[in-house]
Formats: sequence, C-alpha cells, structure tokens
Amino acid sequence: MTSVFLAALGDASARLRPEVARYAAATSGGDDVVGEGIFDVVGGRQGRIGVLLRPFAGPRFLLTRRGRNVPFHVVNRPGAGPAGIELCAERTVRFDDRAQTFADVLRLGSEPGTLTNLLGDARRVEIRLRCTATAEGHLRLASDRCWVRLGRLRIRLPAAFAVRVEVEDGFDDATGRQTVRAHARNPIVGTVLEYRGSFTWHVEPTGAPTSGI
Repeated sequence: MTSVFLAALGDASARLRPEVARYAAATSGGDDVVGEGIFDVVGGRQGRIGVLLRPFAGPRFLLTRRGRNVPFHVVNRPGAGPAGIELCAERTVRFDDRAQTFADVLRLGSEPGTLTNLLGDARRVEIRLRCTATAEGHLRLASDRCWVRLGRLRIRLPAAFAVRVEVEDGFDDATGRQTVRAHARNPIVGTVLEYRGSFTWHVEPTGAPTSGI
C-alpha cells in the first residue's frame, strides 16, 4: 500500500518539506494516523445549509456550527477500495455544547496529479482535487470539478452550483506542529465550510481504541 497523497504527487513529492512528507507518507503503512489539535476557527457561515442538505447528502457531510479555539480529533484510515488505494478521514470537532463529525474519502483520480474526494457517509458529492507542492513545501489540494451522484447517474455541476475547495497541509517551525487550513466556497451562498489550526499526530494499529476528545 502507498499513500494516496504521494501517489498523486508523483515526482513533485520530493518538493515537500520533511515534516509534511512524513505526515503524508504515514498513511501508507496500513495503520491509522491519529491527530489531536485545535482549530483557530472552524465551521460554516451558512450552518443551515448543512441541515437542509442532510436528507440528500446523508450524515457527516457538513458542520452546522461555527466556533473558535475548538479542539478536534481526526482519524485517517488507509485501505483498499473499489478503485484501488483510498484514505478515509473522520474529523470530530468538539464545540462547547456537543461534538460534530464530518467525514470523507480520498481515492486516486483518473488523471495524473489528481485525487477524487467523496464527501459524507453517503458519498453523493464528488470533488476532483489537483495535488501540488507549494514553494514552502506544503501539500496543496485545489478542486476544479464537482459532481453529484443520483443512483447510477453522475452529474457534473455547473460552476454556479459547485463548491470550490482549497486545502493546505503544512508545518510551523515555531510550534513544531502540523498545520492545516481549508476553505470551501460556493459562488452563490459564500463560505460553506472552513477550518484552520494546528495538531500533533501519531500512528495507531487499525481498530485500536483512540482517546477521542
């Protein structure tokens, strides 16, 4: 098994800074990669959208809350899917009154340098992500197409109804922690989801109980 990130990057993975490369490569070992950290900001400015879309998109699709300085727990679980290697991620965010979890799966895309991102448990929303290494050696994912799945139908969304996603995984020398920032925006409704923060990570055998938050 190999890392979906490194497989998508190909030779460009050599441009990642060592701390980011180690984090990306950790998902090639077959064990869970578990992170614990704090989001400086997390959530959507249109929380009701997550509620309205739930009947279609299924559970764990979007957050319906927004907060600052919020602890989070993430489990990245590599495995094999119908299209080859994949990485399932579950992010649990602990707001003041209750926790919410959003999930997705990453698979190698059909074109070089791309990943396919399926959102929520139902996986009815699909986004194509372009993978690059930034000048700072960070891992950057940027979407360029979006589809919805209705049974056997796969429908590409026009730009007005699609979501533009940008994610950057990096490292902060001052704190010695991994960093992450993500922004998902629709041209009509604005920001659907954003988060930025820092975390530490470790590897656990798949299926082992995790500490949570």
